[in-house]
Amino acid sequence: MKKSYRLVTVLLWLHAAALCPAGAATSVPGLTPTSLTPELVRKLAEAGDASSQYNLGFCCYRGEGVPQDYAAAAKWFRKAAEQGVYQAQFGLALCYREGHGVPRDDAEAAKWLRKAAEQGDAKAQQLLGTCYQAGRGVAASAADAAQWFQKAAGQGVVRAQVELALCYREGRGVPQDPAAAVTWLQKAADQHDAKAQFLLGAQHEAGAGVPQNFSEAARCYRLAAAQGLAAAQYNLGVLCAQGQGAPQDFTEAVTWFQRAAAQGDAQAQFNLGLCCEKGQGLPQDPAAAVQWYRRAAAQGDVRAQCNLAACLAKGQGVPRDAVEAYAWFNLAAAAGDAKAVAARAALQQLMTAEEVAAGQRRATALAAPVAPPSK
Repeated sequence: MKKSYRLVTVLLWLHAAALCPAGAATSVPGLTPTSLTPELVRKLAEAGDASSQYNLGFCCYRGEGVPQDYAAAAKWFRKAAEQGVYQAQFGLALCYREGHGVPRDDAEAAKWLRKAAEQGDAKAQQLLGTCYQAGRGVAASAADAAQWFQKAAGQGVVRAQVELALCYREGRGVPQDPAAAVTWLQKAADQHDAKAQFLLGAQHEAGAGVPQNFSEAARCYRLAAAQGLAAAQYNLGVLCAQGQGAPQDFTEAVTWFQRAAAQGDAQAQFNLGLCCEKGQGLPQDPAAAVQWYRRAAAQGDVRAQCNLAACLAKGQGVPRDAVEAYAWFNLAAAAGDAKAVAARAALQQLMTAEEVAAGQRRATALAAPVAPPSK
């Protein structure tokens, strides 16, 4: 019995869903005893035993003791699901959701998720909530999404707790309630969820649902940053640079900006450019500043586009290039940056008509989306 139960758990974990807590479902048959051989399990499944049908479906899905066969897995999941086994209902839903052994069908996936969710399966409730949130297989409904997230969150599902918190924070499907958002974020953060820790830090920093507390914000950001969340690393770096919630320390700020920048965070890349330009937490290095501005600018960060353009216009850290500077000012101006508009106009007075035309063409090229690599 323990062996079969362990296999069930692995299957659902691989699809971001796990078994209900004990007592969450009331009509789940017992699992196949470990003393039964695979041959006997198959015979019992063929004879209609629901537990054996589910376990056989699991083995086919995973290739445990039998060749992996998604079609066979879906067949056995269906037989057990039709007998009310919520794990099989969930497994069949995932087959339809992923197109494993059956044609992909979001409506069928949602139908079987609902059956499992109505039996109290917490992960099915959470996943059904995402279906309503995205309109996947069901009509989009913020209220229904929040309802299912609430059920799953109450059973301790971290992802549901975070999603429910966002519903309360933004007023999606429930009345806007920052305090309720904090309550659910705290529950998820207590389970060491990095996104929840980050969002909880943002609530403390903004004083939304709780009194404003920069020290608590820094503590939450630090927990999430230590787990590698780029947004938390960036926010923690900002607090360190500003001396809010922690002693002002540009060296530590740079450390967190570097970690976030290495993950592609444009704001962190821009701030590293500022640190290099001003010599804060790093040796003053105009060339390095240009490199960081360029990385952030390429991702659409308007401040980086302006600073990069200014460096190019002045020849600071990079050879002077009025055409390239005009192009970056042009992009920032198109995004509505008033300083870029003024700087572009001033630069244009120093350029020839040919240079301006070249700058416009360059801006068009920079703004063009990059085609994905051919397969």
